[in-house]
Amino acid sequence: MSSGIRKNWNPAAFPAAPEATHLLQEWMTEEGYSLFGIEHDFRGADLSGGDFTKAWFTQAVLADVRLTGAIFYRADLQSADLTGADLTGADLTGADLVKANLDGAVLRSARLDGADMARASLQEVDASEASFRGTRIMGASLLGVDLRGADLTDAVLFQNTFKVTVDDRTVMHGLTGTVFGPITVFCGASSRDLADAELEEWVAERGGQVQVIPRAQQ
Repeated sequence: MSSGIRKNWNPAAFPAAPEATHLLQEWMTEEGYSLFGIEHDFRGADLSGGDFTKAWFTQAVLADVRLTGAIFYRADLQSADLTGADLTGADLTGADLVKANLDGAVLRSARLDGADMARASLQEVDASEASFRGTRIMGASLLGVDLRGADLTDAVLFQNTFKVTVDDRTVMHGLTGTVFGPITVFCGASSRDLADAELEEWVAERGGQVQVIPRAQQ
C-alpha cells in the first residue's frame, strides 16, 4: 500500500470502540505494514475510500460500517476455521474486493452494488438478502454461499464456481455470464439441485441469462 494514499486519507467517522480507533490512527501514521484488524470492533465507522490492501480483518466486526469505494485487494476477512468477519448490513458499494478472502464471512443484508469481486473466495458465506446489483463476480469461487433473498440484478459472472443456495426471493434479473453449478433452490422446507440446462432455464425464467459450463469441463 502506498504511504501517500494512507496519509491523504482520513475516515469520515472513526469506530465507536476506542481500541479500534487507536489501531486505525496508529496504522495511518506508520509505514510499511498492513492493517492488522483481527477481532477488532469497527462498528460506527465510515471507512469509505480507505485502502486496506492485504489487511487482516479476521473475525473483525464491521456490521453496518460504511465502506463505499474501499480497497480490499487480497485482504483477509476469514480464519482457518471459517470464522470470518461480520459484515452484516455493511455498505461495500463500489468496493474493490479483488482476490479478497471472504471465507466464512457474514454478508447478510450487506450492499455490494457495483463492487469488483474478481477472483475472490467465498466459502460457507451467509450472503442472504445481500445486494449484488451490477457486481463483477468473475473467476470467483462461491462454495456453500447462502444467496436466499439476495439481489443479483445485472451482476456479471465469469467461470465462477457457483455452488450456492437460492430461493424464489433471489433476484436474477439481468444476471449474465458463465458458471459451474449446481445450485440448490429452496421452496419452503423442500429443496432441489439444479445444474446444466435446467439451471440455465431456471435463471432465464427470472430474467437472467447464464451459461452453465458442462461438468466434463469442470
